[in-house]
Amino acid sequence: MLRRTSLMKRSAMLLLVFGVLLGAAWAQTQSVLHNFCARASCADGEFPYAGLVFDQEGNLYGTTEQGGGQSHGYGTGVVFKVSPNGKETVLYTFCAQTGCTDGEWPVAGLVFDQKGDLYGTTYYGGAYQEGAVFKLTPKGKESVLYSFCPQGGFGCTDGENPSAGVVLDQKGNLYGTTLKGGAAYNSDCDFGCGAVFKVSPEGNETVLYSFCAQANCADGAQPYAGVVLDQKGNLYGTAYSGGNNKNRVCHPAGCGVVFKLTPEGKETVLYRFCAKKNCTDGANPESGLVFDQEGNLYGTAVAGGLTNQTYCLGTCGVVFKLTPEGKETVLHRFCAQSKCVDGLEPAAGVVFDRKGNLYGTTAYGGAYNNRLCDPYIAGCGVVFKLTPKGKETVLYSFCAQNDCADGSFPIAGLVLDKKGNVYGTTRDDGTHSGGVVFKITP
Repeated sequence: MLRRTSLMKRSAMLLLVFGVLLGAAWAQTQSVLHNFCARASCADGEFPYAGLVFDQEGNLYGTTEQGGGQSHGYGTGVVFKVSPNGKETVLYTFCAQTGCTDGEWPVAGLVFDQKGDLYGTTYYGGAYQEGAVFKLTPKGKESVLYSFCPQGGFGCTDGENPSAGVVLDQKGNLYGTTLKGGAAYNSDCDFGCGAVFKVSPEGNETVLYSFCAQANCADGAQPYAGVVLDQKGNLYGTAYSGGNNKNRVCHPAGCGVVFKLTPEGKETVLYRFCAKKNCTDGANPESGLVFDQEGNLYGTAVAGGLTNQTYCLGTCGVVFKLTPEGKETVLHRFCAQSKCVDGLEPAAGVVFDRKGNLYGTTAYGGAYNNRLCDPYIAGCGVVFKLTPKGKETVLYSFCAQNDCADGSFPIAGLVLDKKGNVYGTTRDDGTHSGGVVFKITP
């Protein structure tokens, strides 16, 4: 299973059961549009890792890592559609072909082209079982544009195991990252340190950059997140480790970077995390970036931030802003409130509303803790809002309902409609314990 740092490793810590309500901070209304695993054998999907995208009619589209009703293990994932009134339709179930050559375990989100076709990635599957880039028509016909690692074994110089989605340029080329593979290998990333790739509409792949090309992986390593394009065709993204700044709160290979990549593949590190004492500037970014109108970049880091916090061993995560010149400002350090009711460990990126406010999720933290989440962690996750000046408001704390029927562990990003409603997914729980698609109304 794909390793999500925040969700897969935890030190045992005693948590006192508490009930804290913050009044207006939870005044918003949350509703569940769909509970996954509602059908036999979870044919409707199970465990959505990724966020959602809208079509022009207000329908939501996304993926689930597992489910789909296939006999292969716990299911191999689906692409789904949810209407505004909550009706779910499975557009495609993966591993429909022998050997899962059509892909397996989609853990990333989707993107539309102008014709309404969807594009995405699968972490496993494909012709060589190391992941694939796929295209899906509105009628549900799937085609694999590229299968990673035709060389096999340790020779995945073209990349291996994409954990993020893709972006499109105006010519229909797709750009993305792989968590593993690439030309550079290092003891801290045994299967390759990751790559940035380009796939043409015809399915031809080009590796634009292989991480850990510099000594001590100063250029970054292991990009969990995807990339964003500027108007000149430059790519921007984050790498979870590397960067040459090492600290006990980080991954052994380093604390991560924000990078820029020209269309020709020249990489520049804009920022190396843990540049400040005790990593108060953040560490180990798992999420992608978003631009404001002035060209500043915004994102999250899952570790770093505040120090001496019981619930996160001093690595609670941050929301940051980065100027085009590489000057970083921390807008919010999580676990700033007692028992991390303001959130803990943001695994996903942020989105803007029209007023410049930022919205995002944290995997942990919030007002409610439940044994279904984790008996040793503070809270089951939150949706938060952050003003341009850094004032945070928790819009919703998960597991507010019995048996976490409202969902838990929101590890994916959010989307907003024109009315300001917020939509997203939770990785776990809901009525059938398979995760949910939710809506929050201001």
